[in-house]
Amino acid sequence: MESNYSVQIEDFAERYFIKSFKRKYNLQWDFTLRAIVFQLERIDNFILTTNKATTIVDGGDIKIVKTEFKIAGSKESAKTSGNRCIVAWHTKERFVSILLVYNKTDLNSKNKETDEWKNIIKDNYPQYRNLLSNR
Repeated sequence: MESNYSVQIEDFAERYFIKSFKRKYNLQWDFTLRAIVFQLERIDNFILTTNKATTIVDGGDIKIVKTEFKIAGSKESAKTSGNRCIVAWHTKERFVSILLVYNKTDLNSKNKETDEWKNIIKDNYPQYRNLLSNR
């Protein structure tokens, strides 16, 4: 049986890169965001059935997951688009928080992509800092 989770977009995620996706893609972004939320509402199934989601940190009741997505209507694949979404999956409380939505070009290119988004999460979400610090 498929589980459903509530999905919330954190203010930080909304203010930063999501804002630029909205400006750049207009209506296509609305469709894309709906698709992202739909997938995250069924994150357990999404992880099991696709290669577009990877658990980066398994902290028991909280997992940090990186997903890939494409913009609705584009011909690029989710992987080659460079579009990523970092979420905190609260398995016990049954919700998913969208922490960061970005394109690889949005991040500082002198650092590794993973190190860069981990630092952004640690700096802006103190509740996840310890989860990411030792990994």
